[in-house]
Amino acid sequence: MLNFLPSALRGLLSSLLLLLNVLLLGALILSLAVLKFLLPFKAVRGPLDRIINALGQIWVGNNGLWMGLVQRTQWQVQGTEQLSPRGWYLVSSNHQSWVDILVLQKVFLGRIPFLKFFLKQQLIFVPVIGLVWWAMDFPFMKRHSEAFLKKHPKKRGEDQATTRRACEKFSLVPTSVINFLEGTRFTQAKHDQQGSPFQHLLKPKAGGIALAINAMGEKFQSLLDVTIFYPDGPPSFWDLLAGRVRQIVVRVNELPIPAEFVNGDYSGDDAFRARMQAWVQNLWQAKDAQLAQLRLEYPHS
Repeated sequence: MLNFLPSALRGLLSSLLLLLNVLLLGALILSLAVLKFLLPFKAVRGPLDRIINALGQIWVGNNGLWMGLVQRTQWQVQGTEQLSPRGWYLVSSNHQSWVDILVLQKVFLGRIPFLKFFLKQQLIFVPVIGLVWWAMDFPFMKRHSEAFLKKHPKKRGEDQATTRRACEKFSLVPTSVINFLEGTRFTQAKHDQQGSPFQHLLKPKAGGIALAINAMGEKFQSLLDVTIFYPDGPPSFWDLLAGRVRQIVVRVNELPIPAEFVNGDYSGDDAFRARMQAWVQNLWQAKDAQLAQLRLEYPHS
């Protein structure tokens, strides 16, 4: 609608609308989180969690409004027709840009429960929104390097414990948990440094998804394997704000989660770990092939 405006002006307008959305909805969510903290009873927590998740959906919907206001993005989405907002889903996606988060939220709005994702512990200090993420029970992970863990082996279980505590909260109301298997955003430099065997992806890390499956038990009804493709190349967050994202392609494939993965010990059972890693490798091989096909279907213009 406002695509006739200069991109810098559209970016400024989007930024203001985004900030207003964060402040208004964030204030409501934080006030309810205070009640939840003061009254930590299941009878109170359940209804408050539902209200907070509903406010989160409004937040996502408002973001979709300003995205549509400043740009005419062509959305090519397949695979969301049979999903349910009352289910529990584990979502996995390739990761190229901060824009991925808003893309996933918009694509799944009203189709599955509000997306929760794992965050680096430092992000809790992001003004306003860090507290909102905390209030919505987003788990904050303190990732240690392998060298640090060798010196402090007792720290190795911290992320596992955090994941399990978070997923116990998720099990109270229908929830979708997202895991970026690559662990970081794709860049060609990272790809080359890793020596990744995939053409369009970094190496996947199976530990996080294994923990989520183990912690949620049989709650997850399926895995939503998501492939995001930007025909014009991965956009920056400013590109989105300024209305410079012309086309977004999303493919969703709903897959069963093997029952054997629910009770396995990823860290302590070598055979189980090998099976989980093989499953993830197969997912990634199929995704890499799909990205190659999408490049042919939607050539860069």
